[in-house]
Amino acid sequence: MKLDTQLLADVSAFLNVEADMLDNKEYRQWLDLWVESGLYIVPVDHEATDYANNLNVAYDDHEMRELRIERLTSGEAISTQLSQKTVRTLSRFRILDDIDGVVRVRCAYCLYENNKTGVRTYPANLQFKLVRDGGSFKITEKVVKIMQSSQSLTTVSYLF
Repeated sequence: MKLDTQLLADVSAFLNVEADMLDNKEYRQWLDLWVESGLYIVPVDHEATDYANNLNVAYDDHEMRELRIERLTSGEAISTQLSQKTVRTLSRFRILDDIDGVVRVRCAYCLYENNKTGVRTYPANLQFKLVRDGGSFKITEKVVKIMQSSQSLTTVSYLF
């Protein structure tokens, strides 16, 4: 596949903005990055491809993303009060394909969380399906393959 450097730059910029929104708790703006039918998935099994029929840490459609944001912003859940700051880093962007207006991309990712017990690190591989939306993109699928997903994850008070 020929490398389209402009597409790679556009996709990388979009995904960096998505990570920045999450680090800055701009959850309502983050929701606007999604198509309504999009899925946010954090699978337990990294080899799984049929996420609907396998165990997941998260498998969120539009309604579940809205509910998750409500829990994160309401102040009612004790777990959301523990997370102080996060920093997300993305690297190694690779366009897997660009077919019929759907761009599939994979990248390396690490989320650093600072809370009262110290800094926790969650390395992962991300896979996105993006559709073009004017001069930008919308997310139709985000799959977060956390290295520790098959182990016990401590209380998670943020989106990956």
